[in-house]
Amino acid sequence: MNQKVMKGLVWTLFLGLLVMPSKSAFAQKDPVLFTVDKKEVKVSEFQYIYNKTNGKTASYSKESLTEYLDLYKKFKLKVAAAKEMRLDTIPQLIQELNGYRRQLADSYLTDREVTEKLTKEAYERSKFDISMSHILVKVAPNATPADSLAAYNKIMALKNRVEGGENFALVAKSGSEDVGTKDKGGSLGFLVAPFPNGFYSLETAAYNTNENEMSGPVRTKIGYHLVKVHLKRAARGEIEASHILIRVDEKKGNDQAAKMKADSLYTLIQGGADFKMLAKNNSQDKATAVKDGYIGFFGVNRFQKNFEDAIFALENDGDVTQPIRSKVGYHLVKRISKRDTEEYKIAKRRLQPKIKKDARFELAKRSMINRIKTEGNFTENSAVLNSWLKGLDDVFLTFKWKPQVAKASQQLFSFGDGLSFTVNDFEKHCQKNSRLRIRKSGNATPQSVAQDLYKGFVDDACIKYEESQLEVKYPDFKSLMREYEEGILLFEATKITVWDRASQDTVGLAAFYERNKDNYMWGERAKVDVITINSAAKKLMPKINNYARNHTAQEIESKFNKGGNSFIAVKEAIFEKDKDELLDAIAWEPGNNTEIKIDNKTKNMSFMQVKEKLAPTNKSLNDARGYIIADYQDELEKEWITGLAEKYKIKVNQKNFENLIKE
Repeated sequence: MNQKVMKGLVWTLFLGLLVMPSKSAFAQKDPVLFTVDKKEVKVSEFQYIYNKTNGKTASYSKESLTEYLDLYKKFKLKVAAAKEMRLDTIPQLIQELNGYRRQLADSYLTDREVTEKLTKEAYERSKFDISMSHILVKVAPNATPADSLAAYNKIMALKNRVEGGENFALVAKSGSEDVGTKDKGGSLGFLVAPFPNGFYSLETAAYNTNENEMSGPVRTKIGYHLVKVHLKRAARGEIEASHILIRVDEKKGNDQAAKMKADSLYTLIQGGADFKMLAKNNSQDKATAVKDGYIGFFGVNRFQKNFEDAIFALENDGDVTQPIRSKVGYHLVKRISKRDTEEYKIAKRRLQPKIKKDARFELAKRSMINRIKTEGNFTENSAVLNSWLKGLDDVFLTFKWKPQVAKASQQLFSFGDGLSFTVNDFEKHCQKNSRLRIRKSGNATPQSVAQDLYKGFVDDACIKYEESQLEVKYPDFKSLMREYEEGILLFEATKITVWDRASQDTVGLAAFYERNKDNYMWGERAKVDVITINSAAKKLMPKINNYARNHTAQEIESKFNKGGNSFIAVKEAIFEKDKDELLDAIAWEPGNNTEIKIDNKTKNMSFMQVKEKLAPTNKSLNDARGYIIADYQDELEKEWITGLAEKYKIKVNQKNFENLIKE
């Protein structure tokens, strides 16, 4: 088998473990199932790979377990040989394993704890539309503490008014700083998660507040909000639609004429007229008229309420609304399709890219960092950091800056298990990120830039620390890493011992062929002439076909290729039985012709004439090289396994094995 294909199978085998962890593999009591040269293989490890490989067909019958145990013992023999060959010390393989570990660690940390959690949260929230109002007091994200406090005091004063009995909408009209909603009593209409970037806290407040209740204040990127929830309903989803617009010009007073035009178009549609053609020829929305009125998909709160309500009231694809009056005129809207709440696995592909770009992602990541610090007994030496910061000058913001060797060994922070980071570690980080130092400078001080870099350095250290604990915290992660490492070793050992040898050992391959050449036989074959007639000689085809019934290919070629014409070409070929439908349809007797076949591209015509029926015979080494190499590999692998079984003694704990049998 091709080595790239084999390596792909190894990848598939072990990456497949990502989605099928076995709970039973991590029981507290984990007896030994067998040993290979005194190295223990636990019951949990065997169960893990047995469940993964067999999936729903993992019956735990004696026959099934015995068969798989035999396979797994052979696997472990090869791993033992690979380690004795010191393949686990090859830099390239170590680098490959480390790359896989980083990839897998990221899925256990960021993807599992942050991305997956936020995506599921947004999905569950998206099942409901929320009708809400808000009161806003503006404050910039980077506002001074004094400005933030002033805004907070103002929003609290407004909250006290509502809690004191004043109507929320009236308080919004008098006190809200959102000019777009204050005149409507702060009404935002219906919204659905995820809210726009920067409004995660507002979204969370809305979905956690009961109907007819108020919550807040909550801070977003534009300021402090009070939230009033009016109604929660099952999400309407999204509608795909097209429309026809007849505009109303208030100055011209043509409302009645526009309404009559819209009504006449509606009557035509009800009578069977083509909506697309009517939209193209009549709609006064130039942007969509050229697209047959196509609007696309839209959800709640994109258009004004009566427009939205009328569209979502359409029950079937193809239904058209009666004329709807909007601010700009009258609309006829056709429902093309409706997209309700999707299954999570489908919605996930749409939501995850949004989540990763949203500010909520960084908030959740910050929460994860804080958890890691707490669980890892993170301690920080602020005095060392402050002393180091005081020693910085403006050179720090240039490429000329160099580490301060004098303080290099001082400890900045550490984790409970003894892992610590020094000034030297941080200075290397600063030196590595020189472009970031300079880009952040602007009007900033060296100290503020260094503190930003330090924050990122601590975050990276926390992630690295957590990655180092994954084997302890997640037994399935430990199993995955073990399986992948052994998979890499198995691949390399097999490549060296079996695959490379089978393809490079020409003497051994030839000897194997001689011992087994009767296994590589040609079946029944026919030697034929393939006769091709150029499409330019189409009119001659009946004559050629008739003449060919009683003449050889050479005679046909000689008769019709005259006067400088080369209408006919003849080529000899050999075909096996069941390899060509036209040839299989005739008796393989010399002189018999197949039906005519016409090439779809060139329009050339061709047929075959049987010359000789060939008896079965041995294939040469070159004829069957691919098959012979594969079989030689099998023989080499069997010899390898036999030798390994003699070299590395395997001892099975029969009692523990029998305890696995369920039927």
